[in-house]
Amino acid sequence: MKGQIRQSLSGYYDVVTADGAEYRTRARGVFRKRKQSPLVGDWVEFKVEKDGGYLLKIDPRKNQLVRPPIANVDDAIVVSACVEPDFSSNLLDRQLIMLAANQIEPLLYFSKWDLLDADQQAAMQPVIDYYQKYYPVEVAGNNAPQKLLHDLQDQVIVVMGQTGAGKSTLLNHLNPDLKLETGEISKALSRGKHTTRKVTLMEIEHNLIADTPGFSSFDLLEISKEELPNYYPDFVAYRDQCKYRGCLHVNEPHCAVKEAVANGEILKSRYENYLQFHQMILERKPRYRVIKE
Repeated sequence: MKGQIRQSLSGYYDVVTADGAEYRTRARGVFRKRKQSPLVGDWVEFKVEKDGGYLLKIDPRKNQLVRPPIANVDDAIVVSACVEPDFSSNLLDRQLIMLAANQIEPLLYFSKWDLLDADQQAAMQPVIDYYQKYYPVEVAGNNAPQKLLHDLQDQVIVVMGQTGAGKSTLLNHLNPDLKLETGEISKALSRGKHTTRKVTLMEIEHNLIADTPGFSSFDLLEISKEELPNYYPDFVAYRDQCKYRGCLHVNEPHCAVKEAVANGEILKSRYENYLQFHQMILERKPRYRVIKE
């Protein structure tokens, strides 16, 4: 039989077939020998015996994420809190780069807008307006969660963002029957408590949406310094005007991206984050592969 893993919990994998039937399965030892781990979102072949179901084969993946552990993702709702915890452009840009590298379309959702006073909203609005030039964006309020999914159907979607940003609250808006537990933010630490303990694909608004554990760090291990600028759509819009082909927008003269930053056409924080990520990649230690004869 063939189906898709919809939930993973304590070594069990719940698989749903095309006709909607659900089976609880376990992975055979052959996967350990192959160093393969089934992931939520995987399409698999399996069989059902008297003592339960067993996974036999994992189909090739179009992508996979480590945190959250999920495969074959089409879109990601990136939840960024405007406050509590404070908005972090660095974290948002890391998420966007990671998604672009995995060919996942981002949908930006800015939560807790209503907690900002008038001055804070005036400061935050230009940032939101800038991202809206390059990504689909919704701000909390006025059925914003439903608007995010308006044009999507039959997609595998992850909801991601810093712990306490409001992911479970967003999902509860999309489907009140979920009654997902939401975490309280510790104002002293500006960190949240983990409230999500498993990865599950839930049918919401004609899509499959994963409620995933909160996390706030994204490494750039697999990205080269040459690839990095390609994951900035705002940089790509200017790169043909750079004097040098393959310009990295760091030390090169006559760089259109640096000029756009100076002229206020590219958000300064975007460029500062880019320089930090570029430096991180330069300082990354090489990883060597052992070749067995």
